[in-house]
Amino acid sequence: MTDALVQRDLHIDTGEGSMGTYVVHPAERGPHPLVVFLMDAPGKRPLLHAMAGRLASDGYFVMLPNLYYRATPEFQLDFGNRQSFERMSELMYGMSNAMVARDVGALIAEADRDAAASATSVGLVGYCMSGPFALFNAAEHAQRVVAAASFYGVRLHVDKPDSPHTRLGEVTGELYVGAAEFDDYVPLGMIDRFEASMVEAGVAGRVERYWGLHHGFAFDDRPAYDPEGDRRHWEVLLDLFGRTLHPERVGTS
Repeated sequence: MTDALVQRDLHIDTGEGSMGTYVVHPAERGPHPLVVFLMDAPGKRPLLHAMAGRLASDGYFVMLPNLYYRATPEFQLDFGNRQSFERMSELMYGMSNAMVARDVGALIAEADRDAAASATSVGLVGYCMSGPFALFNAAEHAQRVVAAASFYGVRLHVDKPDSPHTRLGEVTGELYVGAAEFDDYVPLGMIDRFEASMVEAGVAGRVERYWGLHHGFAFDDRPAYDPEGDRRHWEVLLDLFGRTLHPERVGTS
């Protein structure tokens, strides 16, 4: 799509703080299906804004929140600074699936009030830290979420009550899980277990292993960035959202 994009920053009162949120969507031909873009641990930053814009240009109302808002109004990792990494670790481990579920609920409610958005069918995408958040929310907001994608998401199948795999039976939408072959945070054994849980729960969707690639392959500010892996990630993400959020496009050229 080539429509001009509308971009703005919102501050959403969640009852737990003011959640700064970048919103981008086409200027015309709305309302547009809602996509919630969940940031990775290095924070809401220009790279993610650009990625949100790429999604919006394909016909979506995209919301990218600062998930660390309870602790700080803004955080962007300085990749060359040890103290910045320590701060990121504090912020990251202060997050939980339940917290983000409340945040996604607030984002959906905000989108419901916006004439440019259609939040009856919602897509979610998360990376690294937020991969499990996207999948958990596919269950938490199953009445709305029709598609959720995780790319090199961590903690997908762990021995905790809120592990995403424990709620797969509640998911009604389609899931996609993309995992790197070489990932110190997400061993392939975890991916195998999550895939088996998907099959057992009868969830629509699939798991894809990106052979030869490393954690972070879709972000060009990471050392592990891989152009072909990034291209493939966009291909599958746009296909997933196109089929589920824009079903009128299926079968058209």
